[in-house]
Amino acid sequence: MDIKSDIFKYGKAAFSTKGFKKTNIKEIAQLAGIGVGTFYNYYASKEQLFLEIYIQENENLKKHLIESIDVNQEPLNVISQLIMRNIEAVHTNPILQEWYSKDFYKELEQYYRAEGSKNIDSFRALYMDLFKTWKAQGKIREDIDEELLPGFLDSLVYIDMHKEDIGIQYFPKIIQYLAEFIMQGLTKEQK
Repeated sequence: MDIKSDIFKYGKAAFSTKGFKKTNIKEIAQLAGIGVGTFYNYYASKEQLFLEIYIQENENLKKHLIESIDVNQEPLNVISQLIMRNIEAVHTNPILQEWYSKDFYKELEQYYRAEGSKNIDSFRALYMDLFKTWKAQGKIREDIDEELLPGFLDSLVYIDMHKEDIGIQYFPKIIQYLAEFIMQGLTKEQK
């Protein structure tokens, strides 16, 4: 019996069905067939367990996207597909969805930063690699600082968190257009 993997498995199941806020350590411990004290031998907190699960889900999504998208297409096509498939995945995966919950996001993000996580956000790293390749190939403007590049796409994720404010009926098209406008701006030669 691998207690840590059982905690992980049952924690993931509980978070997926009830959400982070409504899931408690006692419940996860009961599902795993252990005491609460034993839970703390493996994880310091519910947040730590959730983040480990979230990071694995994020990595799985990144791997799936890389396998399903031809990254040798023009940058605009690649980024548009990545963004739309990422948004679709977030809406269908309850673990990834939690990260974008308005009430929960700030709390989780603060914990994530406080822990000084060594895990770079998967999609940021993916975008950064793509941008470096495209810049080396002359497909991205030379006058834009390389460190700024992923920030353009990060902003789309934050906009996603405010889709209710923007208007759900407009939201998917707005994200598509913004991604297109960003990539056109990044790939267009500066005069």
